Amino acid sequence: MQIFLAGIIQGSLAEPVVHCQDYRRRLKELLAKHLPDACVYDPVAGHADSIQYDDATGRTVFTHHAQMCREVDVLLAFVPEASMGTAIEMWEAYRHGAAVIVISPLAVNWVIRFFSHAIFPDLDAFESELCSGRLARRIAEIRDNSP
Repeated sequence: MQIFLAGIIQGSLAEPVVHCQDYRRRLKELLAKHLPDACVYDPVAGHADSIQYDDATGRTVFTHHAQMCREVDVLLAFVPEASMGTAIEMWEAYRHGAAVIVISPLAVNWVIRFFSHAIFPDLDAFESELCSGRLARRIAEIRDNSP
């Protein structure tokens, strides 16, 4: 199973800085423990300094990641606040049949609401569902019913 780890990087920040990315480590640890056969791709792992990329490099990397989202089995998104890049990744994954799992308090946001198969309000709720095995069953169900 291929999982793309999407999530807020710069979000709505006007300055060239990024949000804390500690959530990625925690999610990768949880996935390794509870979905050990999954191959998790973390776009930040290979592009930690992407905020400093020139336009051509940034466009190439972002376009490549959007393309990857069309080919994965699962997109797991961490969206504590609006993230335009994550929204595009969610859209690409959803419309190409991936299971889109979102951790976000923004359940009323249309992108979150309409292009997710499961929404968890926070990391603890996600962890509980993952540890119980229910999330793995839900992902299998979504994948079995995708076009």
